[in-house]
Amino acid sequence: MNGTKLLPGLILCIAVTGVAFALQRVEEALFGRVWLEALVLAIVTGTLLRSLWTPDRRWFPGIAFSAKFLLELAVVLLGATVSGATIFAAGPGLLLGIAGVVMIALMASFAIGRLLRLPPRMALLVACGNSICGNSAIAAVAPVIGADGDDVAASIGFTAVLGVAVVLGLPVLGFALHLGAIPYGALAGLTVYAVPQVIAAATPAGAAAVRIGTLVKLVRVLMLGPVCLMLSLVAAKLREEPDEPLPQVTTGERPAWGHPPIHHFVPWFISGFLILVALRSMDLIPNAALAPANRIATLLTVVSMAALGLGVDIRTVAHAGGRVTAAVVLSLLVLGGISLGLIHVLGLA
Repeated sequence: MNGTKLLPGLILCIAVTGVAFALQRVEEALFGRVWLEALVLAIVTGTLLRSLWTPDRRWFPGIAFSAKFLLELAVVLLGATVSGATIFAAGPGLLLGIAGVVMIALMASFAIGRLLRLPPRMALLVACGNSICGNSAIAAVAPVIGADGDDVAASIGFTAVLGVAVVLGLPVLGFALHLGAIPYGALAGLTVYAVPQVIAAATPAGAAAVRIGTLVKLVRVLMLGPVCLMLSLVAAKLREEPDEPLPQVTTGERPAWGHPPIHHFVPWFISGFLILVALRSMDLIPNAALAPANRIATLLTVVSMAALGLGVDIRTVAHAGGRVTAAVVLSLLVLGGISLGLIHVLGLA
């Protein structure tokens, strides 16, 4: 595609990203911490702008490029920040337990979403967001299953609200259940969406809770790669649907039904993610490159979320609100129950 055609939409997405980061700084200055990260603020800002202004066609190539390619590139770069050493430090029992919790919660959440008559893509986004790592999982899974901007925006919006509620309510639950620092930290790592939120939720229980919570959360995040790979193999049919006309911006192309090449079953960015994880685990990526890779991945993800917001029809999101909210809440309750069960099975409590 001609680069000049991408510029208007790309510049618009970058501008919305700048607003999101500015709002995050204001939020931190007012409240002393960040409750809604720039990623969430970007999609909210983009959605609000889209609801007040309908861009013409010249904006769409850059918005589509930002929503799809930049997001996929961010997923690849995240692989450079993941090391196998962290997994092995957790021990086999906890490692297998976390993987089991993620898979059981994923299947249960998807079943809940379908019972509530959510479309398959929406149900998968909610399930992955709840079961793995919230917004990041939704953003990573979206291009694998061909989810569109409305589905992603609705899923991220509701999981963002519930994520804040969990951070605020989890310390109360831990106190009510008389959980010590280690089991409470594990519970935070198993249920809270983002790593910064895990730290915020675990801090009231002390440094030990923060350490175990962060470790558990990092292992849980590592399930994102295998889950995306699995979905790319078993959910290819979800990507089959007629191309939608602009201004609908989608997060993934949907190949025609049949027997596509292997690279359609395993998208390039999933392969890239797994390759970088392997390189990082073998210490073939310099430590000096890790922090820049993480920052670039975060920035690209926020830009792509701004693009998704700009492609959202707010009426579609509002229409799906009640069912999505119910699916997120019920899935979160299931995840909490499974997590408490694992804590007791492993004797952490």
